[in-house]
Amino acid sequence: MYRQFLARPAHHRARALLLSAFALSGLIVFSWLARIPGVRDELGLDAVQLGGILLVGSIGALAAVFASPAIVGRFGSARVFAAGAVVMTVGFTLMGVGPALGSWWVFGLGVVVNGIGGALLNVPMNIESARIEQAYRRAVIPHFHAAFSAGAVAGSMLGAACAAAGVPVVAQFAVVGVAVGALRLAALAAGLVMPGAPVRESRTPRPASSALAVWKEPRTLLIGAVAFAAALSEGAANNWLSLAFVDGFGATEAFGGIVLGVFIGSMTIVRIVGTRAIDRLGRVASLQLSGLFGILGLSLFALATRPQVALVGVALWGVGAALCFPIAVAAVSDDPLRAPGRVSVMASMGSVAALTAAPLIGVAADALGGTRNALLVVLVAMLASLLVSRQVGPELARVADPREALDAESAPVA
Repeated sequence: MYRQFLARPAHHRARALLLSAFALSGLIVFSWLARIPGVRDELGLDAVQLGGILLVGSIGALAAVFASPAIVGRFGSARVFAAGAVVMTVGFTLMGVGPALGSWWVFGLGVVVNGIGGALLNVPMNIESARIEQAYRRAVIPHFHAAFSAGAVAGSMLGAACAAAGVPVVAQFAVVGVAVGALRLAALAAGLVMPGAPVRESRTPRPASSALAVWKEPRTLLIGAVAFAAALSEGAANNWLSLAFVDGFGATEAFGGIVLGVFIGSMTIVRIVGTRAIDRLGRVASLQLSGLFGILGLSLFALATRPQVALVGVALWGVGAALCFPIAVAAVSDDPLRAPGRVSVMASMGSVAALTAAPLIGVAADALGGTRNALLVVLVAMLASLLVSRQVGPELARVADPREALDAESAPVA
């Protein structure tokens, strides 16, 4: 069977392997998020101290995201993916060792290293998803994000099961971290990265400022606003949706978890089936429809007086949030030479949104009289995303710098 798999076309193998990589990312991240209460108790941290450690880790990850385009451009997606897999395994294991030793600084070091490893994985994975979509000549990027969501559900269940069974955090993190790292490297060896990815040779050095050049491209920044709005919407739901439903309608904590499940479930389903809409309608119309569904759903949830109506709003909100970020990644990947830098902008925008979602909604909740009202702040980002939606249309083929064309023709492959 393995030989038959290796005999398949490269882009078919890469798609299957990258789907597994996205699922593994969702599994490992959410398997530890489910153990946060246990980690907090073992380390004796309060909410502020734990939040500070996690914030430092997020900042480290964001710095790695900014550095990733230059690293990928120099070494290629395959090498950076391998490095990210190893670094994240080390960081994830340290995150388990810290609580076992009662050492907050070992745990904090693990959080930082884990975040850097995740960032090194994130950019090449998204670049490869765009290359695979171009090879298929139809939308497939949302499928990878659906795989992440499916992995997230599995990871949450794994973490909850380990907590219920009394499995020590260090044992869970060590086993999961090493297993996921090994599976990632195995996927890479089996052909996760398609041949033909351009890598700049050392004999054709580029100025350090070239990695920042993408931040001066108006189209890239406008599409980055779409990615920011998408990540802010999803992050706000992940952080605040359950609490908003419990506080707004007097529901139980368990039912609040079900409500979040409705959001994630609807988002996952649309990521699986929504590629047909993108192929038929195009990226622009699909993004506009997604924005309208998101605005309608969030408005229903925030303004509803009955929980049944609010639940319908949650489902529509998930539908609207599903395709926006994948569409943004596809839109900035039309030019393979500039894709690494541009995808890093999307990842950076998403990371900034993830960092700001929780505190932004928290502050707004105090000012606007409740979490449900505060979530309406996300509507501003959604509306802005709609205004720039035409930017995600196909980019005209062009070579801005003839030297880049020469580099691409003579560059080795990853």
